[in-house]
Amino acid sequence: MADPIEALDALLREAVEAHVFPAAAAEAGNAAGVLWSAAAGAHSFDPYAPAATRDTIFDLASLTKVVATTTLAMRAVDDGRLTLDDSVGSWLREWRGDDRAGVTVGDLLTHSSGLAAYLPFFRDYTGREEFEHAICTLPLEYAPRTQSTYSDLGFILLGFILEDAASRSSAGLPGTFDPAASLSGQFQRAASFVTTEPLAFNPPRKWRTRTAPTEVDRWRGRLLTGEVHDENAWALGGAAGHAGLFGTAAACGAFARAVLRTLAGERILANPDTLRHFIRRSSVPGSSRALGWDTMLPASSCGTRMSPTAIGHTGFTGTSLWIDWERDFYVVLLSNRVHPSRENDLIRQFRPRFHDAVVTAFLP
Repeated sequence: MADPIEALDALLREAVEAHVFPAAAAEAGNAAGVLWSAAAGAHSFDPYAPAATRDTIFDLASLTKVVATTTLAMRAVDDGRLTLDDSVGSWLREWRGDDRAGVTVGDLLTHSSGLAAYLPFFRDYTGREEFEHAICTLPLEYAPRTQSTYSDLGFILLGFILEDAASRSSAGLPGTFDPAASLSGQFQRAASFVTTEPLAFNPPRKWRTRTAPTEVDRWRGRLLTGEVHDENAWALGGAAGHAGLFGTAAACGAFARAVLRTLAGERILANPDTLRHFIRRSSVPGSSRALGWDTMLPASSCGTRMSPTAIGHTGFTGTSLWIDWERDFYVVLLSNRVHPSRENDLIRQFRPRFHDAVVTAFLP
């Protein structure tokens, strides 16, 4: 019988050979530690490109939404600086109109605010003030809470709200903005309790040689290495509520273990009851979304073998994190499938196959 670990390593190598991605790093484990880790390929398809290793750093793309933004939202709730029932309009003065008056912070987290999924605002706007005005005055696409449309725009607003919440005084009054209240500043403090592995917004230049490049970006006119792939996040300075985080598979694994340990009762990421509330699937019709997190469906990227209560998220650059918390198990898959072009979508077929293989290997 074939060794299941060798089979997983071979599966990653086969994906590289099939040009699913040039580079990948993966990890599986439980609350106690790492059960398996591997890397395959090279930073690019260039024959002289550096080999991918377990220390390769990837643009995590929308994993930012759960690793950073959702975590900071939980902490703000626990600290009493924010509630899920707060209206968006109570935080952002340009969020006005009868169609959106009842939209809450919780609706942004469950992607049920009525906002569009995405618009290329980077073509016309830069910085928070311009983005906030553009999103807040955008017509809603549907009545809030009647459906769920995965929305980068909603998470951009969440990032702004979290910065404002961190800047408020203990009396709840607006304070002078402190750089430590920025999304990246808040996250670095939170991450320091979880991992010493590379995990940051706007990574330092010294990380570049370890970082897998993403796309040859026509808008910026260069190959992106260590620079956020998402154009809207770039126009917001590289750190935004929806994207911007860079890290290793080991860093994502450390975060997953923190999730498992928090759910088991330790106060690491947040109050355990708060996290349990955040991972509960919402009541929005037809939605698989929880607060920030996605949940398992038969057609999910996590395949078919995780528990129905499994939580996870994917990232556009070719990243994913899935946590089967009922069985104390997680799987990280990081890649740069957008190199050299985002037109490559072979990872859609690979992800479910990969996750099924990992679950079969460790949870037969």
